[in-house]
Amino acid sequence: MKYIWFDLGYTLVYVNRELSYQHKLKQIGVDVSLEELKLAYHYTDKYFMREFPGLLGKNHEAYATSYHKILHDYLNLTNDLNLELLMKPDYVDEPKGRWRAFDDTIPVLRKLKEKGIGVGLISNWNHTARKVLEETGIIGHLDHIIVSSEVDVEKPNERIFNIALEKAGVAANECLYVGDNYYDDVVGSRKVGMDSILINPFDKKGIEEVEDVQVISNIKELLPTIKPVLLSV
Repeated sequence: MKYIWFDLGYTLVYVNRELSYQHKLKQIGVDVSLEELKLAYHYTDKYFMREFPGLLGKNHEAYATSYHKILHDYLNLTNDLNLELLMKPDYVDEPKGRWRAFDDTIPVLRKLKEKGIGVGLISNWNHTARKVLEETGIIGHLDHIIVSSEVDVEKPNERIFNIALEKAGVAANECLYVGDNYYDDVVGSRKVGMDSILINPFDKKGIEEVEDVQVISNIKELLPTIKPVLLSV
């Protein structure tokens, strides 16, 4: 293995959306635990990935109402709540912005580079992608960055993967792709012959229909999973 490509959202970075939504729900008298919210968001994400491929990569306004209705179904909440308040984007006023790198993201990327393995990004993202990478400190650990809004093609279209391979000068069979969306990441990377690993933080929950890919819970588990390859480098 010469190169590992990563997705961005919920593979390398995340948003504290559950805490924000819990606060909004409390404002209208609804009390839901963070664990309940995390699982409901997870199921809702997986539902949209499966039923509406590519939609989560669009502007939030394009799917916000439908998303929140499904989220509320998983939470057993009625949909006569104040959706205007609940759907209002919440931008945390912090120096590093609303997106954060997972605790193990940079250590894992650093370890891979120490082993001489190339590290790159292939992401369906808008014009803010590089800002997110800069604010989270990830950008300096990537050899190549391929963003859908910059190359005018999105996963799972094989063209975005071929663009990445050409820029990195590697063959598909020398690469591994790691992401959290089976239908964009696994299906897309396979179109060009890449192996893949799927990140799913709740075991098989939300992806019960998926049986043909190795699943890990988070980026920290990547290194032990590919340890035989690392030892041979």
